[in-house]
Amino acid sequence: MTARSAKAAGPRPARRPSTVRKPRGGRTPGGPRGLHARLRRAWDRPLTAYYLILGGSLLITVLGLVMVYSASQIKALQSGLAPTYFFRKQLLAAVLGGGLLLAASRMPVRLHRGLAYPLLAVSVFLMCLVQIPGIGVAVNGNQNWISLGGPFQMQPSEFAKLALVLWGADLLARKQDKRLLVQWKHLLVPLIPVAFLLLGLIMLGGDMGTAIILTAILFGLLWLAGAPTRLFVGVLGAATLIGALLIKTSANRMSRLACIGATDPGPGDQCWQAVHGIYALASGGFFGSGLGASMEKWGELPEPHTDFIFAITGEELGLAGTLSVLALFAALGYAGIRVAGRTEDPFVRYAAGGVTTWITAQAVINIGAVLGLLPIAGVPLPLFSYGGSALLPTMFAIGLLIAFARNEPAARAALAMRQPAFGRRQAGVRWKTMRRRVKKRPSGER
Repeated sequence: MTARSAKAAGPRPARRPSTVRKPRGGRTPGGPRGLHARLRRAWDRPLTAYYLILGGSLLITVLGLVMVYSASQIKALQSGLAPTYFFRKQLLAAVLGGGLLLAASRMPVRLHRGLAYPLLAVSVFLMCLVQIPGIGVAVNGNQNWISLGGPFQMQPSEFAKLALVLWGADLLARKQDKRLLVQWKHLLVPLIPVAFLLLGLIMLGGDMGTAIILTAILFGLLWLAGAPTRLFVGVLGAATLIGALLIKTSANRMSRLACIGATDPGPGDQCWQAVHGIYALASGGFFGSGLGASMEKWGELPEPHTDFIFAITGEELGLAGTLSVLALFAALGYAGIRVAGRTEDPFVRYAAGGVTTWITAQAVINIGAVLGLLPIAGVPLPLFSYGGSALLPTMFAIGLLIAFARNEPAARAALAMRQPAFGRRQAGVRWKTMRRRVKKRPSGER
């Protein structure tokens, strides 16, 4: 190359350092980090809690209907009934509960607050009727049922849970508006006396399990109200002392406490139910023996369709089925906490927290008893076990959570944007089969 040609060519420009182009349209890059970002963005959407509550509760209820049908057939045949007897009753309760859920999800908050005092009064009245001979009915040694005629019975203590949630939330919300919760007397009175009244009426019938759930709801409300640690520990200590005294004075409750972690039925087969619940879970393996193929429900495991339906689920659907149920309850609990944490309305916060405490505590107590980690308390698995008296108030409470999740400002805006556009007419605009909108022509124009 000559000097002239080299001069004409000149020095070569320096090469730019290579940079990664950012994706257009704000798209998240691929890979694990991109997947994590997309999942996090989807998890933080305004309607996440709404869909988790609605979808999770419906899935639990439907799966519960399937398992009630599978677990109750042998029990019905042994009682001289049709194989679908318990399933048909549970299906009827689920249909009625669905109506209650829909009604509760459409009610305004002020109407929910208006139901608090009437529901509390009716619950107290019905629990008093339970103790009257000839009206109250004893089931498995507990006097806590009222006969409605025929095969239908009602357990008023199940509705007392909902009554305590609504009444306690309304009471604490009104006191917070008046800035009275900073004083101990306003924090405790009349919440603690009314809760103790409900607990006393329940314990007269011997239902220790429902009393534990009511105590958990009371503690949840006190925690949300910002009770001081000393006060909270004091109330917890008093409840523990009373519970220990009630357990110590009952041979039946002492035997249940002795069956924690038992691997042998023991003398007199006092741990028969707890041990056979473990047998059912252990024989299920990873994927179970198949729907309807349980062996423990053939008279070996008492109450297979009520308190110990989770054990039958583990035997027939295996570890995959039980983990799915646990995941659904965990999602429901997370969504309830999210609703309670993001609202500015004190009543919504207390009510959502109370319902979440109720369902979560009851699920933990039931599953813990089946796993042998807790004493058998005789409480059903929410939305899953057989029992219309438990299903109806629980589905109404789920409707409360759905209503609260829908009423969040961001959720309302998101739902308004998702209104169906097909068939909708706007002023001066009509929808064509193509994607674009065309101005409506005046009449007579061709």
